[in-house]
Amino acid sequence: MENLGILTALFFLFSSSTSLHPSSLTNLQNYCLDDQRSALLQLQHHLYYAPNFTFSSKLDLLDPNTHCCSWKGVTCDALGHIIGIDLSYQNLSGSFHSIFNLHHLQRLNLAGNNFNTTLFQYGFGKLPNLTHLDLSASCFHDQIPVGILYLTRNDQSSASLKLEKPNFKTLIKKMRSLRELYLDGVNISSQSSEWCETTSLSLPKLSVISMSNCDLNGHFPVEFFLLPKMQRIDISDNSRLMGQLLEFPINNTLEVFNLKLLRVLTLSKLSLNFNSISGSIPPSIANLSNLVELDLSGNNFNGLISPFHRSGVPNLAYLDLSRNRLSGSIPSSLFTLSTLQTLSLGYNSFSDYQLKLDMFFQLNNLRFLDPSNMSLLVGSQNKILIFPRLEGLALRSCNLTEFPEFIKSQNKLTSLYLSNNRIHGLVPNWLWKSTLIWVDLSSNMIDIPNQIAFDDAISSFPMLRWLRLQSCNISTFPAFLKIQESLEDLDLSNNKISGASLNLSNNSLTSLDQFSSNQDSLRAPICNLSQLQSFDASFNKLSGSIPSCLGNISTLSFLYLQQNNFSGSIPDFGGATQLYALKLKDNKLEGKLPRSLANCTMLYAVNLGNNTLHDTFPLWLGKLPGLMVLILRANRFYGPIKHLENNFPTLDVLDIASNNFSGQLSIEFFQATHKLSSLKINGNNLEVKLPRSLANCKKLEVLDLGKNMIHDTFPYWLVKLPLLKVLILRSNRFYGSIKFFEDGNAFPMLHILDLASNNFSGEVSLDFFQSLRGMMVIDGNKAKPSYVGDNYYYKDSVTIVNRGFEIFYQKILTLFTCLDLSNNKFHGRILEEVQHLKSLHVLNLSYNDLFGPIPSALGSLTELESLDLSRNSVSGKIPPQLTSLTFIALLNLSYNQLDGRIPESNQFGTFSNDSYIGNLRLCGVPLTRKCNEVGSKILPLKEDEDLWIDGLSVWKVVLMGYGWGLVIGFSIGYTVLNEFGNKWTASFIQNWNQKRRRSK
Repeated sequence: MENLGILTALFFLFSSSTSLHPSSLTNLQNYCLDDQRSALLQLQHHLYYAPNFTFSSKLDLLDPNTHCCSWKGVTCDALGHIIGIDLSYQNLSGSFHSIFNLHHLQRLNLAGNNFNTTLFQYGFGKLPNLTHLDLSASCFHDQIPVGILYLTRNDQSSASLKLEKPNFKTLIKKMRSLRELYLDGVNISSQSSEWCETTSLSLPKLSVISMSNCDLNGHFPVEFFLLPKMQRIDISDNSRLMGQLLEFPINNTLEVFNLKLLRVLTLSKLSLNFNSISGSIPPSIANLSNLVELDLSGNNFNGLISPFHRSGVPNLAYLDLSRNRLSGSIPSSLFTLSTLQTLSLGYNSFSDYQLKLDMFFQLNNLRFLDPSNMSLLVGSQNKILIFPRLEGLALRSCNLTEFPEFIKSQNKLTSLYLSNNRIHGLVPNWLWKSTLIWVDLSSNMIDIPNQIAFDDAISSFPMLRWLRLQSCNISTFPAFLKIQESLEDLDLSNNKISGASLNLSNNSLTSLDQFSSNQDSLRAPICNLSQLQSFDASFNKLSGSIPSCLGNISTLSFLYLQQNNFSGSIPDFGGATQLYALKLKDNKLEGKLPRSLANCTMLYAVNLGNNTLHDTFPLWLGKLPGLMVLILRANRFYGPIKHLENNFPTLDVLDIASNNFSGQLSIEFFQATHKLSSLKINGNNLEVKLPRSLANCKKLEVLDLGKNMIHDTFPYWLVKLPLLKVLILRSNRFYGSIKFFEDGNAFPMLHILDLASNNFSGEVSLDFFQSLRGMMVIDGNKAKPSYVGDNYYYKDSVTIVNRGFEIFYQKILTLFTCLDLSNNKFHGRILEEVQHLKSLHVLNLSYNDLFGPIPSALGSLTELESLDLSRNSVSGKIPPQLTSLTFIALLNLSYNQLDGRIPESNQFGTFSNDSYIGNLRLCGVPLTRKCNEVGSKILPLKEDEDLWIDGLSVWKVVLMGYGWGLVIGFSIGYTVLNEFGNKWTASFIQNWNQKRRRSK
């Protein structure tokens, strides 16, 4: 009976949905029929409660003493037939096949559950009267069932699905009577722009369509406006949706065009936010007389704002044109819309140099104002003017130097955003309002006064839920946090908060742990925040132990404490069962991982990199159903990487680089983790061969196996990985020639290949260059660079030898291209076909046995920034075509057999003697050897003088190798000698010549 009280979910849900069910009450006098009751009892038997994708308890929700038409979530008609079931947002899992015995069903809502299974391939055809179907956010796999195609009148909404088999066109083509369609969150990325035409042609009676966050692509479906019954559209947050808006039919009955999940169906909305729609805003949009809300934010609209007048949009209450490329002046008619309640114009390119706040005074009904990223003129006269009673104010990046005093009279504010200004000094007490819920003061040089009395603080802002103080000048924890027990989101990151940070009630708190500990006279602030969902104190100077109380906050979802000076062990997280993301990297944490993390079944991302943790591979984390990011790099983990069946089923990123893992890689491990997109095992002690099961990781984009002891041939079987962009095999024991047994489709997207410091041999063949398809195309979108593996919780990184130095790239630009074959045993000529790798930025062929001339075709690699051919046996002249490499910053041709004059134009005039040293037949600047005036013949040497100089340079490297070790000495000592050693060498030679002449 306890479950009955807690989980009255299965059929107590219907009343909460306004979008899928009528507001009329169920006729409770009509008892449901026996067959209807039986179907519901079967449904209960096959469903269970699974809040974290794991079994919690069977459902026991139905009262056998009552009739099923009285159960909330169930709607019956006058004859006792069930016509509506709402199971939404109840964390249910299991089977619902018995629903298909309810042949009179019209409305079915399965949204917001954890079914985590495939939809049935049968059943929906048995529901001919279905008009509303919601499958959104229920974690279904694979596809929408084929049986759904035979519905005559239905409506769908699904999230976490992917429409592939059947595709979108097949799904809806037989739904001719469909009036409302909901598919929010369904991945339709595999479809082309035909989804637009398909919808308009197949669904002539459509009045509502909701497809937000579906990864829609192609051109914007202007055909939707031609559907006579269309009232509401939601296709927001589809960044690949492009095109332009056409003029609107004046008599169109459009009520809602929503691209941002705006669900208030009583309002008339036109919203296209956060897509990629471009062009100008059609003037006719200002004549949609039924329009109440207009949201075009987050697109690429340009040009002028259409003049809005009361006669054209008499009921307009919501206008959001922010985050576009609109230009010109803001039309004055905009400020005559007396019905306007929300106005957001920020982040555009308006020509108004300074926007005066008094322009908004005539908008008496204004409740939310956002002119962010405009230079606001807040004069002293505005301090006494009466401003509209705002509930929300956003003045981000408005060049403010002080807190606007008109805020003092705003006693209804619930949200206040003043980030990214030039405000400095203490935050005034009058800024805090008793109504405030969301506050963002980030990126200002401000501090919070500690002299605020706690009693006053309690009465000033008791409703505060969301506080952002990122990148301010805060040096101590704000004292008022002690009593903010309702706070849910707290961001104090990137400040100057240090260990000795707070003094309360004469109790000196010297660390965050002390700050959080309970004391007789004082309950410390951080532990009082029992409703905390997100806490970010990263990039400060906090020390001591991480407060153990954080692991007991049951609501905590996000904990970010990276880049501080925390020490000790990671606390127990047994009570933080809702934890979603944990970032503790770049501290001094030690010991083992707390096994209680296995209870945090909601975990998505764990980043513990760059600490001193000492443990074996956490195989026990593999049972977490949603874990996608696991970063343990730069710790002291050790031992083999073992495997258990069905471990890490959803893992997307695994970074265990720079540890002490040993043994061989498990074949079964990569069979289970086939969803990996980034795998970094570099800097360990792994050995033997690569498991061929790596080829199962079809989503792999980054594979870094460098600096291990892997003994194998070139893994040609990886060439078919369709998404592989980065492959690092450097510093292992790979051997043999590089052969390809596939066709020309190998490595279609690879743009970083590092095979350096192995034992590869043979020729660098024509097939090899032809296989590098991903290096043959120059990315023309340099204005908006993208990064490999760029998401909120993780950004892929890589270490590359570039310009002679080992450089750690914290992000990997997709346009950055590198080929490093150095320090192997390759021989033969450098083929002209290297010119096809047009996007190359770094080419390193040094320390091999290559011979023959330098191909003049290298001059066509116009993106090249670094070229290293040193320590080979290449001969002949330096091709003058290389002077066309205008981006090249490093050129190393040293220790070869080159001859003739060194080219001097363009970038060649910037290279030093080190670029050419060890080539005895080269002459010209910057070498001391001069060429005669007739040709490129070298003037006669003076008693082996230049040979002696070259020998001295070699001696320098050998000496460094003796003093510091070859690698370190070369990278440190040789660089240092080049700073001042050349002057010393020149002086030494001059004195030696003078002594030689005197001796004669």
